[in-house]
Amino acid sequence: MSELATMDFHPQPQAGQPKPWAFPAPDRGTLDNGLTVLRCHRPGQQVVAVEVLLAAPLEAEPAGLDGVATIMARAFSEGTDKLSAEEFAAELERCGATLDAHADHPGVRLSLEVPVSRLPKALGLLADALRAPAFADSEVERLVRNRLDEIPHETANPARRAAKELSKELFPATSRMSRPRQGTEETVQKIDSAAVRAFFDKHVRPATSAAVIVGDLTGVDLDALLAETLGDWTGSSAEPRPVPSVAADDTGRVVIVDRPGAVQTQLLIGRVGADRHDRVWPAQVLGTYCLGGTLTSRLDRVLREEKGYTYGVRAFGQVLRAAPDGTGIAMLAISGSVDTPNTGPALDDLWTVLRTLAAEGLTDAERDIAVQNLVGVAPLKFETAAAVAGTLADQVEQYLPDDYQATLYQQLAATGTVEATAAAVSAFPVDRLVTVLVGDAAQIQEPVKALGIGEVTVVSAE
Repeated sequence: MSELATMDFHPQPQAGQPKPWAFPAPDRGTLDNGLTVLRCHRPGQQVVAVEVLLAAPLEAEPAGLDGVATIMARAFSEGTDKLSAEEFAAELERCGATLDAHADHPGVRLSLEVPVSRLPKALGLLADALRAPAFADSEVERLVRNRLDEIPHETANPARRAAKELSKELFPATSRMSRPRQGTEETVQKIDSAAVRAFFDKHVRPATSAAVIVGDLTGVDLDALLAETLGDWTGSSAEPRPVPSVAADDTGRVVIVDRPGAVQTQLLIGRVGADRHDRVWPAQVLGTYCLGGTLTSRLDRVLREEKGYTYGVRAFGQVLRAAPDGTGIAMLAISGSVDTPNTGPALDDLWTVLRTLAAEGLTDAERDIAVQNLVGVAPLKFETAAAVAGTLADQVEQYLPDDYQATLYQQLAATGTVEATAAAVSAFPVDRLVTVLVGDAAQIQEPVKALGIGEVTVVSAE
């Protein structure tokens, strides 16, 4: 009888000691042309992320040309004075780089990712796009057609349609925030290359712009590289545009965007609050997360797990426009979807959750889980250069200090249950919420009226 075979097992791996972590601090400087530069060396991050912020906010768009900032942003990658659109795209591809751009209320942002070995070439292409974009008639016309093709799809999307209606409800018609960020069919079809060029010439210059560069910069002479690329971009030294104040009406009311035959109702419940300059922001982040930040939050626990109304409901705060003096605003909202017959009961239970929160507060266990999820996973959240660069760019865009994110995590960890409760209750008062429902008005109007959560108005989905 042969001997039984034996196996040697390797020792079981043991967890090491956790290393201290803090959100990385950038080095800040200014190029000779006035461009603000934040650089952040991240050893091991061989893909470098670059964010360029342009002070070309949506409120600066000429009357009747909503969407021109979006078309300009998209046109930056459609050729320069040296390269056609096809040649520019081919050069980016040879670098293994991606270049994206978008326009929002604070301004236009360009995002570049490239292997560090190809950084000089890619930065040169980015600099050429900013220094001398082609804005060719044919390319702008194509971008306008593409944008016009997108609009019907956005209108058909219940979540996008709800967001459009909420902005229209909250802000006065005179405010750019009341209208779609990327323009309407009426305004976009008026945009041509001359309008794009005029907007570029008036608002895009290095002195009012900023660049954030994050990655493993070992062996990279970044000063020389920046001087040869973004430093070669010239423009006037005009002062940044003042940030206009914005009024909002969050009187409690309900707007139903009628979609006859819809089997689901899209919910978007919101109001406006202070931006990240307000000292309540950390507690508000924590309280909002407890309310609806994850699958284990209160709203999901009731509406999803207990009642089965929905696949998920989320509560969040999103900065719309910041200001140096702290007078910016953020959107505070609850979003989700429920099946049509349960629209009334779901809203009733949602308001019950809010009233219970105000009456009884959060629990210490809810607070502890939220801190663990928000603070504990931060090292994973910022594992890539792009995540760090995006957050640093947000801080610049919102006039926040460079150590804001690191300080925020300290504040979140120090925020108590009582503070988080007060902030969440203040963020979502039951009598100051604008509720937008995209669904079948014939089925949901009367049940929603019976809830008494505000005057109910029905509008067409078109």
